[in-house]
Amino acid sequence: MSIGILYGASVLALLFASYLFLGYRREKLEWKKKMKTRYPEEKRKSAISVWGDRFDESEASQGLAKKLKNANVNLLASEYIGMHAFGILLFYVVFNMIFNMASLPSLLLTAGILGGSHFLLFYIRKNKYTERLNGQLSEVCRLLANAARSGMTITQGIDLVAREVNEPAKDEFKRLSNELKLGVPFETALRAVQKRNESRDFQLFIATLLIQKRTGGNLATTLETMSHTLEDRKILHQTIQTMTSEQRYISLIVPAMPIFILLFMNNIIEGFTDPLTTPIGIILMVAFGLGIILSFFLIRQITNIKV
Repeated sequence: MSIGILYGASVLALLFASYLFLGYRREKLEWKKKMKTRYPEEKRKSAISVWGDRFDESEASQGLAKKLKNANVNLLASEYIGMHAFGILLFYVVFNMIFNMASLPSLLLTAGILGGSHFLLFYIRKNKYTERLNGQLSEVCRLLANAARSGMTITQGIDLVAREVNEPAKDEFKRLSNELKLGVPFETALRAVQKRNESRDFQLFIATLLIQKRTGGNLATTLETMSHTLEDRKILHQTIQTMTSEQRYISLIVPAMPIFILLFMNNIIEGFTDPLTTPIGIILMVAFGLGIILSFFLIRQITNIKV
């Protein structure tokens, strides 16, 4: 009798322990699911990605990162350098194996193309970020004028602009709005924005807000007038860009044509580019490069009409 009772009690204890264990497992799985949603696990990165992240966080990449931002290029400094490394391999293979060029001319031409493209990218797009920001100033002035007319303060109007406009003005005004919410003085926050953006139109916009804040007056009317003025300048600038677009594209296409013809002829006639490795050939290549650079800058200066 006692043996049967002990046996039954042990079975019940085993079932109860199994029930508790299964409940613990279920709660553990639910807890893991909640933690994954709150704290997602980072995926393993390759060694190249880790090196790239370290480079992006270092001081050595800050200068290049600033240039990329001003040029409105949505790439990290490590990604930009990686693209250049890939371009070196690609152009060398194309020139050496497809166009049958010797190793030295292939390396020189590859270095010239990538170095020239790097310089041209930052020369042509050096103020692209500022141009996009200036292009949004008319919309910003219109939003602030409507906000002032509806009874909102300047701080509330800046917060409205941060929510409504697109990039890159969105980032600038969102940062400005956050600084004002944290208690930074209005003039100090605007001066900080003024230092980050040194364009003439943006300086005028900041000066208008500061003067109106100090002296008072009809802010809505002032901003609306500025909005119409900036809109007219924007239309005039776009008209000039359209009229000079052909000349600007010619400054890029004409230098590429003789290079393409040279490579094409070298692919047809074996050893066509061999004379370029001689001293006279190197002098001719240098003279050709200087002429191309000079013509490019002359065309860009002629078509660079400031409004």
